[in-house]
Amino acid sequence: MRARPEFRDFNEKELAFIKEFKRGELHVAKGETILEEGVPNQHLYTVLSGWGFRYKAMSDGRRQIVNYAMPGDLVGLQGSLMGEMQHSVEALSPMILCTFERARLFSLFEAFPQLAFDVTWIASRQECMLDENLLTVGRRTAIEKVAYLVVFLLSRFVETGLQVRNGLDLPITQQHVADTLGLSVVHTNKTIRKLADRKLLSWGDGGCRVNDVAGLRTIARWLDPTPRPRPFL
Repeated sequence: MRARPEFRDFNEKELAFIKEFKRGELHVAKGETILEEGVPNQHLYTVLSGWGFRYKAMSDGRRQIVNYAMPGDLVGLQGSLMGEMQHSVEALSPMILCTFERARLFSLFEAFPQLAFDVTWIASRQECMLDENLLTVGRRTAIEKVAYLVVFLLSRFVETGLQVRNGLDLPITQQHVADTLGLSVVHTNKTIRKLADRKLLSWGDGGCRVNDVAGLRTIARWLDPTPRPRPFL
């Protein structure tokens, strides 16, 4: 199950600027920390391939996954504007990131208003995702939460062109689900078993197998976002 992401085209001047703005590519292994909370960040990244997650951690090791980074997403914008990161980012798979100099970000705003709008659009879109994720954590029931997260990740995989294993397999652990939804691993496991009993999904060592997308969408009260070309830096 794969889709080609629809990104807007650059004009010639924008393309020339982006080529000069780019400083290289960063290859990251699965499980490696890309950005760390509280540490100054000298770079801004665009995800070219693979996926990771953003999280906040407590002093006792507990963490809250706040969002997932996939191809086309910007990583490190927060640190570029505030001087240091307010969250951490870890790779969930091998990743390739396009690297930009943080210090040159403002030249983009000065010379290329359309690119500056693109950065704002991407940040606004991520804010919308956080709004929906906060609604999920705060107001959806446990079974609605798990169903919503599975549909959300599957839709983002398809949207960004990531390969979903065996058609509908999501490479995610129950610990990631628990850390995203604010549930204990025990509660997460019990909830997943309820969905499995309904033949909606199953879980194995490789992650989550989605058996009935429509059924999960119904439980999650899922509404498809309006499709539109996405900016890409």
